[in-house]
Amino acid sequence: MNIQNAYNEWSDIYDTNENLTRDLDSNVTRNLLANRRFDSILELGCGTGKNTVFFAQIGERVHALDFSEGMIQKAREKVKAGNVRFETADLTKAWNCESGSCDLISCNLVLEHIEDLDHIFAEVARALQPGGSFLVNELHPFKQYGGTKARFERAGKSVEVEAFVHHISDFIHAAFDQNLKLIQFDEHWHEQDQGKPPRLVSFIFGRPQP
Repeated sequence: MNIQNAYNEWSDIYDTNENLTRDLDSNVTRNLLANRRFDSILELGCGTGKNTVFFAQIGERVHALDFSEGMIQKAREKVKAGNVRFETADLTKAWNCESGSCDLISCNLVLEHIEDLDHIFAEVARALQPGGSFLVNELHPFKQYGGTKARFERAGKSVEVEAFVHHISDFIHAAFDQNLKLIQFDEHWHEQDQGKPPRLVSFIFGRPQP
């Protein structure tokens, strides 16, 4: 199914379906950033706002982007903070933000649906201010190698969302090509994943000071 249409359909039940990957992503994001504060946060693929609520607490200003009108609508209903601005946007095009304007960019469970990582990292490098951070939280490629994809249940049938496999080295090379430095790398398991491959992989990249 077309990715945008799939997420529009998924939006009504995204927050209520059992989804261990969604829940783990939320916990990992909070654990990685809990003790930090930011002036300007750009959230790539905010979905229903599961992380936007947290970003509104740690950021002075939050600009949350998503290409799904259904997801954005749910996020607006959930997040009432006055420091958050939502915008429907296609991340594969140029982003509506000023160069060097963000000290945190976060991208959670999004890049498996985007084939061209180079464009994403080029826009990150443009939008990120010197000393800023780029958090990537993604379905671990080990899970993808086994055939795992984003999916949801509709009318008793499983609907798979189109996805692309990106290896660990793909993320690192795309970052290094834009002179972004790898600050932190981690792999994450849900408590129900004992004895299984890691569910999520996270990277924190930084734009060096001049």
